[in-house]
Amino acid sequence: MITFEGVTKRYRDGTVAVDDLSLEVPTGAITVFVGPSGCGKTTSLRMINRMIDATSGRIALDGQDVREIDPPTLRRGIGYVIQQAGLFPHRKIVDNVATVPYLLGWSRKKARARAMELLELVGLDASLASRYPFQLSGGQQQRVGVARALAADPPVLLMDEPFSAVDPIVRASLQDELLRLQSELRKTIVFVTHDIDEAVKLGDTVAVMRVGGRLAQMAGPATLLTEPADDFVREFLGRDRGIRRLSFISAKEVRLSPAPSALVIDEDGRPLGWRTGDGLAAYGTFNPETDSLRVALDAALLSPNGIAVAVDEAGRVRGVAGRDAIDELLAEHAPPAAGPFRDAGSPRAAGSPPAGSPPGGSGAGISEGVPT
Repeated sequence: MITFEGVTKRYRDGTVAVDDLSLEVPTGAITVFVGPSGCGKTTSLRMINRMIDATSGRIALDGQDVREIDPPTLRRGIGYVIQQAGLFPHRKIVDNVATVPYLLGWSRKKARARAMELLELVGLDASLASRYPFQLSGGQQQRVGVARALAADPPVLLMDEPFSAVDPIVRASLQDELLRLQSELRKTIVFVTHDIDEAVKLGDTVAVMRVGGRLAQMAGPATLLTEPADDFVREFLGRDRGIRRLSFISAKEVRLSPAPSALVIDEDGRPLGWRTGDGLAAYGTFNPETDSLRVALDAALLSPNGIAVAVDEAGRVRGVAGRDAIDELLAEHAPPAAGPFRDAGSPRAAGSPPAGSPPGGSGAGISEGVPT
């Protein structure tokens, strides 16, 4: 566990970057620091490994004050991933990953063997090991950065906006990969971002910080979206909080109906489109085993008849979900009319946000059934 106890960072010119910050980062979970520019989120992260020293207060790692640990020794025991990977351009990928093991005195053979294991773990082909950073795409470089941070198997991983410099598709893939790795490794991760969507997708706990380095609210993502502490948090979260909350319901719970004859399916059982007088119309799909209700609703909205097509991992049709089925699930998971909203729900799947319960409302006006 990482604890902040009344931590303040004040620079010589009087600027206060972090002001009396007190919080706990749970062991084996992802805690996200999120907020606007100038809120002190990166400064807070960098005080953990003493890249920046606090002016006052105490930061403890498993009960030990980090100021009692020699900075190089401290940093070698904490993984660190930064924007644009920060790889050494003159070193091959395998040696970039092996950086910390080399510093710890590992033999070249042992360090490189560990590097090759980690390249496989983060989904990179072994053939990339002999290349240089400039020969990799931005997404591949970020994966190498994650592998390097994990090389010495540190219990703590600090990630400072690691996916901000890549395009949205690669970014989503890297987020899913991080969740997959975390499900296997259970590291204590502090993740910094300015993107609230990334925060609620990745975080088991989200700490929203306001300009001036003060903590505005710290809670599980579902509670954060349902019960923002004040106007600042509410405004930062945005007006589509209700839609985001759909991400906390597993699509496994959606009632499926048999596919109607209007859905054209190929010989392998995959959908081709909805039959219309003019040919085939567009369709939307979701996988009940891995996707959330938000994805199912999006699939329904993509179809001209408002019906989502459920498929398996191979893309074969399992059934369909009409808007009435989605409406039923929304009603089932509506928060109580009074009293606090609690994080509850189905376990998180890889690529989906942590468990919780989403919004209320019966979804008035979405009651169309499945046509035959």
